[in-house]
Amino acid sequence: MRPNDQRPPQAPPSALADTLVDRLTTAYAAAADPVRARPMAAYMKDAAPFLGIRTPLRRELSKAVTAGTPKPAEADVTALVLRCWELPEREYHYFAVDYLRRHVGVCSSGFLPVVRRLVVTVPWWDTVDLLAAHAAGPLVAADPALTAVMDDWIGDEDVWLARTALLHQLRYKSDTDAGRLFAYCRRRSGHPDFFIRKAIGWALREYAKTDPEAVRAFVAAERDALSPLSAREALKNL
Repeated sequence: MRPNDQRPPQAPPSALADTLVDRLTTAYAAAADPVRARPMAAYMKDAAPFLGIRTPLRRELSKAVTAGTPKPAEADVTALVLRCWELPEREYHYFAVDYLRRHVGVCSSGFLPVVRRLVVTVPWWDTVDLLAAHAAGPLVAADPALTAVMDDWIGDEDVWLARTALLHQLRYKSDTDAGRLFAYCRRRSGHPDFFIRKAIGWALREYAKTDPEAVRAFVAAERDALSPLSAREALKNL
C-alpha cells in the first residue's frame, strides 16, 4: 500500500497468523475473569470490553502463545494485528500492539496505513500512545519520506491521528527533528481536546531530556498560545 493510503487495509492470508490467533483466543478465553473485566473496562472509560486478564498473566500467556513460532514477515504482522483488532476485547489489541512492537523492523513504509487503521479503530490512549512511539515512530525513522504523512496527520480532525503525529518522535532523543516537533506543538496549541494538550506537553517534556534549553525557550516564546496544561507538562522536570 502507499504510505498515505486511507483505504481500510485488508488482512492478507497468513498461516502464522492463523496459528497465533487460534492459540491466543484459546489461551485468553480460558483465563478470562468477568469479575475483573468490569472495573478494567471502566478504568478505560469503556472504550472496549475486557476479558479481565491482569497484565502479568496476560504477558505470561502471550509468551506461551508465541513460543516456537518463526520470525514473521510483514504480511504475517499485518494479518495478525488486523485480525486481533477485529476481536472486541482489549487484551487482544494489547497482544497485537506488543507483537508489532517486537517485529516492526520487518515492516516497510507501506505498513503505515495499517498503523493508521489501528489508531482510528477503537481508539484510546492505552493503544494509541504505544502505536505512536513504537510503530509510527520507527517507520518514520526508517523512511524520512513518511514525515509527509505525519504532516498530514497533525492537521487531521481525528484527535488520535494528531496525537500520534505529536508523539511519534517520543523515543528519538538526539535524532528528534526539533523544528518539526515545535511546529506541530505550535500548530495544535489552541486545540481544546485534553489528549492533544497533554500530548503537546508530553512530547516537549520528553525532548527536554535531550535539549532542555530549547524546550524552555519554546515554552517561553509560546506561553500565550500554549494551554496551561501543555506548558506545565513540558516544564515538569526542568
